Amino acid sequence: MRIYSRAQHFAVNAFLLFHIFAITCWCIPIRMPLFELCRSTVRPYLRWSGLFQSWDVFGPEPLAINSHLEAIVVYANGERKTWAFPRMEQLSLTARYFKERYRKFEESLQRDENDALWPDVARRIARENSSPSTPVKTVILIQKWSFIVPRSDGSYVPEPWNRRTLFGYGVRPWDLP
Repeated sequence: MRIYSRAQHFAVNAFLLFHIFAITCWCIPIRMPLFELCRSTVRPYLRWSGLFQSWDVFGPEPLAINSHLEAIVVYANGERKTWAFPRMEQLSLTARYFKERYRKFEESLQRDENDALWPDVARRIARENSSPSTPVKTVILIQKWSFIVPRSDGSYVPEPWNRRTLFGYGVRPWDLP
């Protein structure tokens, strides 16, 4: 019995050390080959566990883009509706607290390397907007973005919005409840 508890103790400590190492490598906002190598080593674990973090706001080069996703929902009868992910600037402080995870998910979803998620998101949107009397036929994911260009006085002028179709999904009968 004592051997089992030692093995258990060792396994827990090994996991904790690896986890602390992974989080540390991932969160240090330094762009050097050694750190990049560490990040690529721990990336599969952090992505799988959902613990990855983006330091775009605080890092040496913050994102200079304002972006969000929308979906055009087309019903079987031909009607169309625009559906949007929650946008933090349009929510109350309390709602932002509870919906922040959607912003982070939406941010990740816009990257082409995460395109494997697009069909599942389209199915979810179809289920959310469908009813037996008006089933959804098609969901089209649209990315909208505007660059943030700072002026010399510290202010900025909003750039025009750009738009890109990410994905179109033909909803199948078994996708809906």
